[in-house]
Amino acid sequence: MRKLKVAILAGGISAEREVSLISGESVYQNCPRDKYTPYLLDPRDLLDEEKKLSFLKRLLEADVAFIALHGKMGEDGTIQGFLESLGIPYTGSGVLASALAIDKLRTKQIFHFYNIPTPPWVIIEKTKPIPSLSYPVVIKPQKQGSSVGVTIVKSEEELPSALELAFQYDPIVIGEKYIEGRELSVPILEMNGEPTALPIVEIIPDEGFYDYYHKYTPGVTKEVAPAPLESETEEKIKKLAISAFKALGCENFARVDLRLDSDDNPFILEINTIPGLTPLSLFPFSAKTMGISFPQLIDTIIQNALSTRKNEQARL
Repeated sequence: MRKLKVAILAGGISAEREVSLISGESVYQNCPRDKYTPYLLDPRDLLDEEKKLSFLKRLLEADVAFIALHGKMGEDGTIQGFLESLGIPYTGSGVLASALAIDKLRTKQIFHFYNIPTPPWVIIEKTKPIPSLSYPVVIKPQKQGSSVGVTIVKSEEELPSALELAFQYDPIVIGEKYIEGRELSVPILEMNGEPTALPIVEIIPDEGFYDYYHKYTPGVTKEVAPAPLESETEEKIKKLAISAFKALGCENFARVDLRLDSDDNPFILEINTIPGLTPLSLFPFSAKTMGISFPQLIDTIIQNALSTRKNEQARL
C-alpha cells in the first residue's frame, strides 16, 4: 500500500510561533513511518516571494495536511479555509468551529446560549471606558492562545499594566471572573466517529497560574492524569466538555479547559481546537495514561481527518 504524504504545517506568524514549531517537530518525529511519509512546511513561507511557489508545490503533493499551528492565521479558520479551497484534507476542526473557538467572546456567548457553565465576563475595548470589575479578575485578549497576554489581576492598581499587555495582542479584551479552585483540562478525541473524553488532567503550577512559562518550561508544573476526582464529578465534567465540543461544532480532536471551584462546580473556560502536541503538552500525556502512544494518537487524528473530509466531500 502506498504511504500517504502528510504535510505538517507548523510555525506560522502568530505569537505562538515557537510553540507551533515544537508541536510540528513532535508530530513529525511520532508520525508512523509504516503508513505515512511526513514532511514539515512553514506557512510563513507564503509571505516570501522566493519561497511561496516551493511551499505551494510541496503542499499540493500532500494527501493530508496535519495542522500544528497555534493562534491567529493557523487556529482561527484561515489556514483551514485555504486548505479547503485547494481540496486538501486537514486535521482538526473546520473553518467555522476554528473561528468561533479562538474568539473567547463568541465562545462564551455560545456557552451561555447552551447553558454550559462559564465564568461571568465583561468586554473591555481599547477605545471605550472600562466597565466595573470585581477582583480578582482574569484579563485576556479576545483572540490568543497559550495564555499569551493573560494576567490574573488582584486589585485595581494592577489593572492598567494588565490591560496594556492584553491590548498589545487584541483591541478587545475579556475581563473574566477568576474562579478559585482547581485547574483541569479534558482532551477530546473522536473515536469510532464519536467525541470521547480522555482522562482528565489536573494542572498544578509550582506557583502563580498556568501561564506561558508554566506551560512550556520543564519541571515547573505538575500534571496528574487521571485527575483525582469523585466519579460523579468526573462524569459531569466529561459530559460538559463533550457538550462544549459539540456546541462549537468541533471535529477530530480538541482540548477543553476549565476551573473547578471549592464546591466541585465546573466552569468551562475555552476550547483549544489545535491543542499543543509538544513533549510537555497535556493531550499526548492524557492519551498515554490510557494506553494510546504518541504515534497511535497521530495516526488516529490523521485517519479522523481523512474520514471527516471524505464525508464532507460526499455531502457536496
